[in-house]
Amino acid sequence: MNRRMFMKASMAFSAVSGMTGLSTLFAQSAWAEDGIADGTAVRFDFDVLKKNAAALAKKPWGGAPGALPETLATLTPQAYNEIQYDANHSLWNNLPDRQLDVQFFHVGMGFKRRIRMFSVDGESRQAREIHFRPELFNYNNAKVDTKQLEGKTDLGFAGFRAFKKPELARRDIVSFLGASYFRAVDDTYQYGLSARGVAINTFSNGQEEFPDFTAFWFETPKAEDTTFTCYALLDGASVTGAYKFIIHCEEKRVVMEVENHLFARKEIRQIGISPMTSMFSCGTNERRMCNTYHPQIHDSDRLAMWTGKGEWIARPLNNPQRLQFNAYEDENPRGFGLLQLNHDFKDYQDVIGWYDKRPSLWVEPVGKWGKGAINLMEIPTTGETLDNVVCFWQPAEPVKAGSELNFSYKLYWSGLPPVRSGLARVDATRTGIGGFPEGWAPGEHFPETWCRRFAIDFIGGDLQAAAPKGIEPVITVSSGSVKQVEILYVDPLQGYRILFDWYPNSDSTQPVEMRLFLRSKDETLSETWLYQYFPPAPDQRKYVDDRQMTVG
Repeated sequence: MNRRMFMKASMAFSAVSGMTGLSTLFAQSAWAEDGIADGTAVRFDFDVLKKNAAALAKKPWGGAPGALPETLATLTPQAYNEIQYDANHSLWNNLPDRQLDVQFFHVGMGFKRRIRMFSVDGESRQAREIHFRPELFNYNNAKVDTKQLEGKTDLGFAGFRAFKKPELARRDIVSFLGASYFRAVDDTYQYGLSARGVAINTFSNGQEEFPDFTAFWFETPKAEDTTFTCYALLDGASVTGAYKFIIHCEEKRVVMEVENHLFARKEIRQIGISPMTSMFSCGTNERRMCNTYHPQIHDSDRLAMWTGKGEWIARPLNNPQRLQFNAYEDENPRGFGLLQLNHDFKDYQDVIGWYDKRPSLWVEPVGKWGKGAINLMEIPTTGETLDNVVCFWQPAEPVKAGSELNFSYKLYWSGLPPVRSGLARVDATRTGIGGFPEGWAPGEHFPETWCRRFAIDFIGGDLQAAAPKGIEPVITVSSGSVKQVEILYVDPLQGYRILFDWYPNSDSTQPVEMRLFLRSKDETLSETWLYQYFPPAPDQRKYVDDRQMTVG
């Protein structure tokens, strides 16, 4: 937001909240002795924020953020990381024996949006702004020329992070930084995938947009509280929004109650509600980009869905050779998320990324969301440094200019999702050469006909009790045919492995949609496995023996 739009937005805030003018928003008092908030007190509540967001949507977007002082704009990532907030000036540092605290991120490098921060008294509803000043930070070896920053109280901040006792100043558990991105950890303190406030035109003919959270309001908790509430104003080219986050910092996980009210500036081709972003480079099912010593590299291994009709679905993630977008239609979904269910170090062997510690993120809709689709986009990637998986809920109804949407949901950041079906779940998916009896790998004689084998492991549920009655794998594919179906009991897993070979019936390289679940007579025993397989080109459908049997 440029300075002119910054002023316009502030005027809108003033008008809709009953304030008399800009002076009440921008006037500064002496720095308070009991905290870092130094602005003049003004009344604030969620209704005020919603009115502000609605008024802002009727005005043109202010555009990309303005230029930062040169000493901040030219920071390298290493230099930016040298800048640390001074814990002595934390938001709730004046609360003795507090359980929670908040610190702010410095603007700089690619974080150009100047975000305003406010402290709110929960009883009086009085909000006071926290203005930027260099004294709030330790610059260490960042080589920042702080003289360029003196008096620039409008620099704002890039975001914030929250801490919980006993790690009140060392290890954060919640982070909001960049556009509308945010994330949280479980008891491992290991960050992984991210969420966003909203997604705009992720996969459509329109230009993709990344609206920003431009202001936050923090209610001061009681010292003994392990829950805090913050509010956020969202602003972008096509949409504005008012958000309320009730953040529960529990012992084993972080749970966020989210309520948003979105106001469309113009028609939006595709809007994503409760979007999340993750990374999948390679796993048990996808080895194309796993030319490292790491067996697996991913923040999440699957998309999980609990549909409005009660079906539980597990869809393993891919790192495809070409961009893929899938929409899973539903009505009033009960939950969905990107999960990381394997937390065994030996399956990752990573002492830098610690993928075995990364959390899952589960979305629990509150109320009825109506008709729409859970959208999944998978982008080809050559490594682990780029997020290549996007997932969100897209309402079926188009978003017209001037329309308002509101959604409520809960976000669970934890090692395992908060709900389980009681059915057997998909443990792992593997794929490789097919066309031979299990236990008799091709050896000297490769199969004459090319095919692909799939092995899907199911564990838990009532599989053991159902075994005497017979377990039947129900398999469907969108093209080709399925042969050599086997069901094997795997004692180390205390579960069952389903094997089948897929044979192509054409030269097409279009993805094959696969579906599998287990049943015993009329009883469903497992969640549904969905998979998207990409057949190789016809000239690559052959087995290659690259052995050299002579010396030299």
